[in-house]
Amino acid sequence: MTRRLEDARILMYSHDTFGLGHLRRCRAIAHSLVEEFRGLNILIISGSPIAGAFDYRARVDFVKIPSVIKLRNGEYTSMEQHIDLQETLKMRQAIIRHTAESFQPDIFLVDKEPMGLRGEVEDTLAYLKASGTTLVLGLRDVMDAPHLLDAEWKRNDIMRKIGRYYDRIWVYGPPDFYDPLVGLDVPPQVRGRMDFVGFLQRSVSHEPAPEHRPRGDYILVTTGGGGDGASLIHDVLHAYKEDPELTHKALIVLGPYMPGEQRQKLLKKGAKIPYVEVIEFDNRMEELIADAKAVVAMGGYNTYCEILSFDKPALIVPRVNPREEQLIRASRAAELGLVQMLSSDDSCDPQVLSRALKELVHRPPPSQTSQALRLEGLRNISQIVGDLLEDRARAHLTVVKG
Repeated sequence: MTRRLEDARILMYSHDTFGLGHLRRCRAIAHSLVEEFRGLNILIISGSPIAGAFDYRARVDFVKIPSVIKLRNGEYTSMEQHIDLQETLKMRQAIIRHTAESFQPDIFLVDKEPMGLRGEVEDTLAYLKASGTTLVLGLRDVMDAPHLLDAEWKRNDIMRKIGRYYDRIWVYGPPDFYDPLVGLDVPPQVRGRMDFVGFLQRSVSHEPAPEHRPRGDYILVTTGGGGDGASLIHDVLHAYKEDPELTHKALIVLGPYMPGEQRQKLLKKGAKIPYVEVIEFDNRMEELIADAKAVVAMGGYNTYCEILSFDKPALIVPRVNPREEQLIRASRAAELGLVQMLSSDDSCDPQVLSRALKELVHRPPPSQTSQALRLEGLRNISQIVGDLLEDRARAHLTVVKG
């Protein structure tokens, strides 16, 4: 049932330097909330160079900040090579602050990076804190290997700053799946603000499907944004090439961030292999996964939620650099029987991968292999947001009457 609010506003920050995960997560939350609450307006601040390639529901919009790319070694560079990184970061910080001042949100939701890219939202957090905005940090179910996250956060004094600024912390996973802050020294006041809301369930739109959508059963192969997915795509194509008995149709989506040279090589290679279709990008991945017989992926957060949401057998080949997030998630999901995991070393062997692909189409869906299929995140977030906004409305009314 839709609940009515009077001009409530939520601002979201999605730094988006590598892949599509942050923007797609924010967009899923935003769409769920405007469907639940009439009168709610949501603005997403995004650094994604393709933020405009996605559809947005009424009362959801985005502000584009200059794009910064995260390199494979973990360093950053400006998308526009002629602009210095520090200059780009200054522009981003100024746009973020100005947007907050103009929009005056009731809630500010920051995705994953507590202080933003290189600390770019700290100034805005301080401003909104003084203005009475409710500040919320959203964390993935898995952030990184504990020793890596601990070192990174200590280097930037992150835990103390979380305690200083944030009113609430939402963990986008159930408490019995994984604790993103395991192994860190978490102060009691920070731990007390954490809500494990659950995985974010996805749904499909009711728009007509584009013409390029395949018909019949297919294995979907996706690497998310594709920036580091060329090796997995190569392995799948190699397995099909080497095994003539591997005849189940495969749809391979390269992703918008795959480097051009790799993209062209894989398109050319895929065109020569029967049973395989290779496309560059689709902005409605939920529908491709929903229609697939099974999924092969690297196991980023959004793809994992979609695999569970549409109850698809999945083979996960996680990356291990520069973060171990995918490896930890895939290991835990495999332990619970939700997915099958294959290491990147094993994926390189065409015989091993071919055998895994043949078995995949006969694998039962997650709902039949585990009791851990819980997708309550969007519903729980709606409940929390409704309570927060109603509390703010009551407090404002009391001040006005006083």
